[in-house]
Parts: sequence; structure tokens; C-alpha cells
Amino acid sequence: MSESDDTRDPGNAERTTVRSSLDLPPDAAAPLLGAADENLVALERVLDADIHVRGNSVTLTGSSADVALAERVIGELVTLVGRGQRVTPDTVRRTVGMLTQGLSESPADVLSLDILSRRGKTIRPKTLNQKRYVDAIDANTIVFGVGPAGTGKTYLAMAKAVQALQSKQVTRIILTRPAVEAGERLGFLPGTLHEKIDPYLRPLHDALHDMMDPESIPKLMQAGVIEVAPLAYMRGRAQPLSTRVLTPDGFRRIGDVKVGDAVIGSDGRPTEVLGVYPQGFKDIVRVTTQDGASTLCSTDHLWSVYTRSDRRRGKGPRVLAAKEMIGNLRAAHYHRYELPVLAAPVAFDAAPVPLDPYALGLMIGHGCMAGVATPSFTTADPELVEALVAAIPGIVARRKSDVDYILNRIASPGEVVTIENPVTQTMRALGLWGSKSPTKFVPKEYLHNSADVRLAVLQGLLDSDGGPVSQAGRTCRVQYTTVSDRLRDDVIYLVQSLGGVAYSRTRPAEGRKPGNARGREVPCRHGAHVLDIRLPEGCAPFRLRRKAEKYSEAGHKAPRRYVESIESAGTEEAVCIKVAAADSLYVTEDFLLTHNTLNDAFIILDEAQNTTAEQMKMFLTRLGFGSKIVVTGDITQVDLPGGARSGLRAATEILDDIDGIHFATLDSSDVVRHKLVSDIVDAYGRYEAERSGDVGIGNRAQRRATQHRVQRR
Repeated sequence: MSESDDTRDPGNAERTTVRSSLDLPPDAAAPLLGAADENLVALERVLDADIHVRGNSVTLTGSSADVALAERVIGELVTLVGRGQRVTPDTVRRTVGMLTQGLSESPADVLSLDILSRRGKTIRPKTLNQKRYVDAIDANTIVFGVGPAGTGKTYLAMAKAVQALQSKQVTRIILTRPAVEAGERLGFLPGTLHEKIDPYLRPLHDALHDMMDPESIPKLMQAGVIEVAPLAYMRGRAQPLSTRVLTPDGFRRIGDVKVGDAVIGSDGRPTEVLGVYPQGFKDIVRVTTQDGASTLCSTDHLWSVYTRSDRRRGKGPRVLAAKEMIGNLRAAHYHRYELPVLAAPVAFDAAPVPLDPYALGLMIGHGCMAGVATPSFTTADPELVEALVAAIPGIVARRKSDVDYILNRIASPGEVVTIENPVTQTMRALGLWGSKSPTKFVPKEYLHNSADVRLAVLQGLLDSDGGPVSQAGRTCRVQYTTVSDRLRDDVIYLVQSLGGVAYSRTRPAEGRKPGNARGREVPCRHGAHVLDIRLPEGCAPFRLRRKAEKYSEAGHKAPRRYVESIESAGTEEAVCIKVAAADSLYVTEDFLLTHNTLNDAFIILDEAQNTTAEQMKMFLTRLGFGSKIVVTGDITQVDLPGGARSGLRAATEILDDIDGIHFATLDSSDVVRHKLVSDIVDAYGRYEAERSGDVGIGNRAQRRATQHRVQRR
């Protein structure tokens, strides 16, 4: 309840003096006034109205504007007390500051917005600009917080990151800073690498300890849930230069890939390379899957993986660094991490081939091309002979025995007998003529061709030397056997390029039971490579009726890949790439899928004014799905050597009009340290503005260099 009356000020006949009385809630008076009336003293210092308090009654006297302001201030403070907030002299000053700006926002709403609470300490914005900054982080994917030191840019971003992690909005926090040398080369500083970079990262560590239990932080960092690293390490998700990645023209060294090139994505189609970032020398590991596929990568390289619980709950993949999986690859006898496989066969361009691909597979499997004048074909399935003759025009199969057929050319009346057999001619052109079982292979023009061609070749090979293997209570798999090392690798290539997996094992020739040919023993002279194959839905492995029926009746299981081992492979020069694919995945060696962006992460780049434009672009393009990025910095405190242009300043000019990116500006009124800090910031701002025409405001390194030259003169 309040009362007011007007009186005339005898010292100024034109001034109206207003008196207003406010009755405070009984339980609000003491918290509002503060210990030893410290809040009342603060109110009297910042308000022009006279304030008198008696019990729960507050009397305000002064001009109508001053009294109205005092009423609003006290009303906002009473609201804060009612919400359980502690009122301090700083709260009083900030409430008055917000109301005198004439803005519509309620200071009580600003100062009672809780972000994070721990052990009785609550982190919340203390100014209107800070609240707008926090709201922008919620509403946008990328937020730039630009302002002087002490305005809470990094601290509030850290609080939002921890809040997002605790509420499971993200699965990891990544904190990074550029390590700019302060007059000394980083490599010449004493200590280990971690000791050299620790001073640059210490503020981030300190903020973490304010917001989380110190005991949990090392465990979370060891598990990769929290990562604190210099900006240069953000690029460390890399593969050695010699590692091969799949392009529309075949496998190619990743070190030779350039921006604008295309690599194959998880959908089997080309995706553009948007960035190539040299990494220098990195610690390298070899990641091997249970089917024997493997590739090299840095310890920080990212992998998209599923867990059994992810599959059970229908959740999508999570992203882990290789180092996060080391030593944690098994759950009981199960593999813990499943890698995605190709969602569709690799879509190489179709190219003409000299021989029907299915017929080629049959000839490689059961054909005799050992250099005799006429090729032959051996099979106990007349259906295969019919298919072969139908696929190769100009030949006829002449039966020689129960299983042997001679492939003769169909001669027309009047033709000379020296015309070459079409099968022989084609096999010569493909380099297969004269090959025997240990030296057979699939020609390159068939390996690097459309999915239909590759599948037809595989079907011919499996119809001849493969078959379905069914077991009671288990799904059907496909088994293929060959004594040719090269053909084994070619079949694995065909299977993997179609989205399948192939397990390989070798049965040594020595000690094996001899074969049987027409009642006589035939000793084994070569080790036999046995492939167990699983193909995705839609890829029929057989055309031969009896095999296709058995495969269909027994049912089959979708191919899957699991991480089997991660082992150190030394140190190599590495590079990382960014691709345009929506899921950021690309195909590397053995058709493994991997990627380099950060999904479901809250990423903070602190001291961003000390990044170059190239570093800023590299950092921002690491953004993955479900992630947020907060970039903080002060463009008046650039420490880049040689007067280099700040990447933060460049970003404010380049990205200002893009949806989903917000620039929040804080100033001296938002400083939350000692109140003198705000005055210091303003004083330096005025001083540097006056000198900006002489030494170039915005780069302290350049100003120091200029001052040094002046002193030498």
C-alpha cells in the first residue's frame, strides 16, 4: 500500500515535491535493507529521492520523476526478494542502471534468471545485455559474444555449456583458445607440451571447477566428455597423408585431395570437399574392425558409432574420438562400438565392358584360360552353362564329359578357321588369358564400374565358387573360396563397395585332406582363402536357382561392423578434410566410414580476437548436427604477431547477415568485476580512440611494435 502528496519546494517555486509511502511485506523488509542497512545506503547513493524507513514503511520524497524511479527500483527489489534472490548493493546498482536506460525489460526478470546452481552458488546474468546474450545462446546455433574483459562472456557461455551437458542436450563440451606467443616462441618455453599450453587454458579450467564437482572433471575429461585444448588441436582430427580415401575415380591419397574435389559419402554418392587442413605430425593409431578392415588416423580423429543401447532404443549414432574408445572396446563378450556401413552401393560411373559381367564371373570361377587353344568351362550345373552361352554371343558349349564343356566359336559358312574365339580374344584383352587358379583376378574396368556391373561379377563368382551356409538357429551367410590372393582382395572389394562385409581366413595347404578327382587323390598345393560374406538387403548374391532358394529360405542378417582394436602406429604427418555431406561422413580405406565434424557438442572458442581469419573459418566449419558454438573475444585486445588481422573482426563483417548466427555486444556497463574495471575500460577506450589514427586501434602487438620503433629513434 502506498500514499503520496504534493508540496511546494520553498527554494524553487517551479519544482513540485512529491512524497510517497510504501508498505513492504513483513518478510521482505530485512532482506531488502541488507545487513547493517547496506542496501539502503546503496539506494540513497544512486537515487535522488530521499528515503526514510520506519519498520515496514518506506517514505520517498523528491521530484515526481525521482520518486517514480525509486518506487520502481524498490518494487523490483521486493520482487527479487519474493523469488528467493539475495539482494546486495551490486544488485541495487544494476537494478537502477537498467531502469534508468528506459528499457521495457524487468530487472527482476533479468537478475532472477538462473542458469546453473552448485553448492548454494547460482550463476545468472547480472545485466540486461548479459541476459540477451544468454537468450541468444538458447535461440541460435552460433553466437559471438564481443566485449571487453570482465563482462562475463566466457563464464556465462561455460555455464550454458554445463547446463546443456547436464540436461543431455549435448553429449560433450569442447573448450578451446588460441595459444598466442607472448614474446617467446612456444616451442622454446620450458616444460612439457602440456606445461607449455596450460597457462593459455587455465581460465577455462578454473571456470569448470566453479561449475562442476572437481572430482568428476578428470573422469569426464578422460572419457572425452569434456575436452580442453588449444585451437590448433581442434584441427587434429586427421589421417596420415598416405591414407586413401574413396573418390569417384577410385581410391586416392588424402594428402592429394584439394578443396573442390569430390569424395564418396555414406550414401555411396560423391560429396564435395569443403576444406583441407594440414596438421603437421600427429600420434597415429590403426583402427581395425572385426571383419579385418582397418585404417590409420590420429588419436583425436572422430568416428560415428552406435552402442547396443543406442540400437535398442532406436537412437542415432554418437561421435567419439579414437582415444575415447581405446581400452573400452568390449562389453562382456560383445563389441561395444558399431560403425555405420554404406547406406547404398558406391555409385561409380557406368562404363562399357568387353564381356558380360556375370559371364566374366563364371569364367573366372569355373573357366579354363590356361593358354590352350580353346577355352573350356567346368560345372555340374547345366543352368550355368546355359547362362554363360546366353551371355556371350557367338559361342556354343560342346559337352565333353559330365562336367566339362568346350566353348567353341560358332562359325558361319565360308569363314576362315583362323578367326579367334571371342572368349579367348576378350580374355587376352583383359589380361586373364593364361591365368590359373592362383593368379586369377577381376579386371579393374569391372571393379570400378556401376553397382549393377559389380554385383553381376560377384554373382558369377559366387554361383561358381561360392554358396549359402545355413546353421540351425542362425541366419544364412555366403561363403566363397579361392586360392588366389589377388582374387580374394578383389572379391572383398566388390562386397565392401556394395555395402557388405567380408571375413577372410586362410586354410594352409600343408596338412589339409587331399581333394578327389575321378577317384584319385589330388594334394592341395595352395592355401585356400575362405571368405564369409554378408550383403545388404537388395543385393542378391546368387542367380543359380538352387543356391538362391536356399539363401532366401534360410534368411540373412544385415552386415555390421564393430571396432575390434585400436593400436598405436607411431607418428606421421597428417591432414584433415571437411566434406559437404549432411552427416559429414566419407569413405576411407576398406570402405570404412569416418568423419571430422563435431556433432552434439557445445563448443566454446575463447579469446577469439587472437585467431586469424583462416583459423576462424576452420573452427566454424567444424560445426556438426546438434551442436552449438559460442565465440567470445575483445576486438580491442588483439595479440596476433606482425599486425595480422583478427579472425573475430573478419567474422563480424562476413557473417553478420546469416540466419542462426547472432552477434551479442557487451560494454563497460556489463562488467561484473570490481566497479573500477568498468571505469578503466571506458578510460582506455577513450585513450585508444584518440590515438587510433596514429598506431591502428585493435592490435596491441602492432601498437607495441610502433612504440618500440619510436623509442629506438
